[in-house]
Amino acid sequence: MSDHDFPAAEPARGHRGRPESRGLPRTVWALGLVSLCMDVSSEMIHSLLPVFLVTVLGSSALAVGVIEGLAEGSALVTKTFSGALSDRLGRRKILALAGYGLGALTKPLFALATGAGLVLAARFLDRIGKGIRGAPRDALVADVTPPESRGAAYGLRQSLDTVGAFLGPLLAAGLMAATGGHFRTVFWIAVIPGGVAVAILALAVREPRAPHDATPRPSLRWSALKDLSPAYGRVVAVGFVFTLARFSEAFLLLRAQSVGLGAAAIPLLLVVMNLVYSLTAYPAGLLSDRFGRRGLMTAGLGVLMAANLLLALAATAWEVALGVALWGLHLGLTQGLLAALVADHAPAHLRGTAFGLFNLAGGVGLLVASVLAGSLWDHFGAPSTFLAGALLAGVALGGMLLLDRGARTAGPP
Repeated sequence: MSDHDFPAAEPARGHRGRPESRGLPRTVWALGLVSLCMDVSSEMIHSLLPVFLVTVLGSSALAVGVIEGLAEGSALVTKTFSGALSDRLGRRKILALAGYGLGALTKPLFALATGAGLVLAARFLDRIGKGIRGAPRDALVADVTPPESRGAAYGLRQSLDTVGAFLGPLLAAGLMAATGGHFRTVFWIAVIPGGVAVAILALAVREPRAPHDATPRPSLRWSALKDLSPAYGRVVAVGFVFTLARFSEAFLLLRAQSVGLGAAAIPLLLVVMNLVYSLTAYPAGLLSDRFGRRGLMTAGLGVLMAANLLLALAATAWEVALGVALWGLHLGLTQGLLAALVADHAPAHLRGTAFGLFNLAGGVGLLVASVLAGSLWDHFGAPSTFLAGALLAGVALGGMLLLDRGARTAGPP
């Protein structure tokens, strides 16, 4: 979908209508550093968790898929309510702080887990925290950034977030080697960067104050959604089909184990994925600001198809690593752009709600995709999971092109 498929973005204004200067504000950088530290904490645990569940706690691949799908899906569903609440309150930071704080508090539970039930509870609460903070944080980025720089702003925040996402597995791999493969020691150390993230958010992030003549705050009723445009609805639909084609990254790690990669080296695959992701997200955002979003997103789906096919056919760790790198390239080409599209086509007073609904659709898609991936893995083997992913990516590409054609036919609403 090109920029011409949607109504023009609103003028550059800050929170509740205040004009905003050009450039990327310090708030965007601060939020990126918060994401970086929390991702270091989370990925130190998540890069080891699938193997910990299967080899230490004796869980099945289907159980991994259910845990990951429920956890990630709950985070995205929670964003629906936290986003709407941030619009109603007229404040984003307090909800972001609550979400990051909950995420930090759940980290010790992973180290204490002796069964899959506590892991599910910890993962669920951790992702609830992510859900609480996600939409208000993303809306705050839009509040302080002019429309012509939104692609760059979301790309920068995503890049910093992803730096944490590859530093976490790198630290996990080093600590696993240093401790002789002691999972729980690594999980305890992961508590530290989570606390640092909360401190940065509390001390360094400044939320712009609403002026006295601000737009009236929306109610929490469904009738408030009438101000969301058909163009925004098309963005939600595209986001949904994107997510259906992409299941949890936990299956990338299990694929590496299936070709013989050791537990201490498996987190390095997430380093590869997130390094590629971080290096491409910001340039992709800059390019989308200049040339439009549709071409990059189309390319991203093509890359995802190639990644899934390679992972389905992989017989060595090097082939899995290449597939994982392509997976990271897909993320870099698409994720920041989708966030920028939501910001482009949501009214300022409903930005939190818009991000929440967008992520609700993605949560449903991710839950379905992850449970399907685990079921296929258990019944037909690892290659079937990734072949299904490639097929769904092709369906998503076709759906996006159909939505794009519908947008061109309908014209601006």
